[in-house]
Amino acid sequence: MKLAAYKDGSRDGQLVVVSRDLTMAHYATDIASRLQQALDDWNFIAAQLQDLYETLNGGKARHAFPFDAAQCLAPLPRAYQWLDGRQREDQPHVFSQPGGALLGARSPICVPVAEELDFCAGLAAVTGDVPAGATREQGQDAIRLLALVNAVSLPADDDDDEDGGAHIAAALGPVAVTPDELGAAWQDTRVHLTLGVAVNGRKLGLIDASQMRWSFGDLIAAAARWRSLSAGAVVGSGAIPSADSVRGFAGLARKRAAERAQDGQPHTPWLQRGDTVRVEMKGVDGLLVFGAMEQVMQ
Repeated sequence: MKLAAYKDGSRDGQLVVVSRDLTMAHYATDIASRLQQALDDWNFIAAQLQDLYETLNGGKARHAFPFDAAQCLAPLPRAYQWLDGRQREDQPHVFSQPGGALLGARSPICVPVAEELDFCAGLAAVTGDVPAGATREQGQDAIRLLALVNAVSLPADDDDDEDGGAHIAAALGPVAVTPDELGAAWQDTRVHLTLGVAVNGRKLGLIDASQMRWSFGDLIAAAARWRSLSAGAVVGSGAIPSADSVRGFAGLARKRAAERAQDGQPHTPWLQRGDTVRVEMKGVDGLLVFGAMEQVMQ
């Protein structure tokens, strides 16, 4: 099923169920008012949300309305834990980021005065409760939802560090999706679909998301190595490696590093005020899976 949080003047928004083709939605108020509420009692509430989802897809939901991604907050605007993964070669790494400030897919990113910014587009998994010392298999079983993520940061001080510097903001795509919605594209807790990334309307990358060195099961286990995770933790994939420069890149640091290796210096500029980043992922049917992120630096 597909879930989103509609703006209603509150900090957490109102939980809505969204149709598979992202054209219609229905408030889930009679089941759960917020996504966090559903995650806290997932085994009981998810089945009810699934029933509503099937009714909506069948065209029989009485109070359905056209879905508008511009009305969405992040599915979890105040996640208890926001953990950003790193796709390094040696072992999975996860870094805790400030929680409670995940932006919506159309929210502008405020650029500090005179600063240039990097970004990293990827995916994120939303978990249920995960015990400390969890195995990879336990991490896999804890995945409740998947979403697009765009993490904006200062450029790293070290030019060879492609994961970026200090975080400025992170945003989630408009719709969070249960893994079963991906069908055969969900294997080994990796998404076998293409992540599309563009800056100012120009393609930056078409990245094969299955090329994650470390799966979400690995990353969640790494995050829970010393401590438990609460239901509603958000674990990001980090920068997904690109198989080749032809397919492009999911962030500016990796593109600039490739340019430096080839030409001796980068020529792609960092993000500045007025720039727009778009992130999307299409299924095998050519339709958007999670909706699209489109954020302006201002």
